[in-house]
Amino acid sequence: MIIGIIPARYGSTRFPGKPLADIGGKSMIQRVLEQSKQATSLDKVIVATDDERIAEAVRQLGEEVVMTRTAHPSGTDRCWEAYARLIADGLIPGDASDYILNIQGDEPFLDPAQIDELAAILDGTVELATQMASVDSAAMLHDPKEAKIVINAQNEALYFSRSAVPYLWNIEPDQWHAHHAYHRHVGLYAYRADILEKITQLPPSVLERAESLEQLRWLEAGYRIKLVSTNFQTPSVDSPADIEKILRSMP
Repeated sequence: MIIGIIPARYGSTRFPGKPLADIGGKSMIQRVLEQSKQATSLDKVIVATDDERIAEAVRQLGEEVVMTRTAHPSGTDRCWEAYARLIADGLIPGDASDYILNIQGDEPFLDPAQIDELAAILDGTVELATQMASVDSAAMLHDPKEAKIVINAQNEALYFSRSAVPYLWNIEPDQWHAHHAYHRHVGLYAYRADILEKITQLPPSVLERAESLEQLRWLEAGYRIKLVSTNFQTPSVDSPADIEKILRSMP
């Protein structure tokens, strides 16, 4: 079973109530749900929230919602609680080989095919998976908001960094992207259920604290993260101004 879970927190520091923000006559959470449910690979799609206002909006749409605790440090932890509650409530049988996809709740125009291309590699042996896209400019390569990925020959992550890695010797930094195939992280995660339970019990790690990237905690603990290339460029919403940009680009 592959379950799509959309973590939706009300109390965003930069944009409180973001999941309920109106985007062209529909709430953000409605748009994410509609896009996610078009993916052919998902057996179930639910919203995991800590706020009754969001939960009620989801129920009004006739969709499934699970209430979770407020004090979760990440969407990963919220996904685990939601999955465990589905099992406890008898809504799914639950199996260690289930996969949970963490679908970003601030990407209202996520392409369903992006979900399907990640789900396609979930064969039972994959512990964790996420996506990557090519870096095509110096600005993107050196932007600390973009996590860059070093990968091995099996398309597994060796390291994630906000810095441009690897360092290219004797080449000007503004030309690195033209001399090496750099990749950046695209934030759609898949976790095998037994692994998700384990990683949510890990304490924050040294590298995670240094880079502020939770996936480094998993790598430090010895887990493998499979990478899938994607060409989808999905805009995310971090502030009200981002909604205005999206609306201007809508047909």
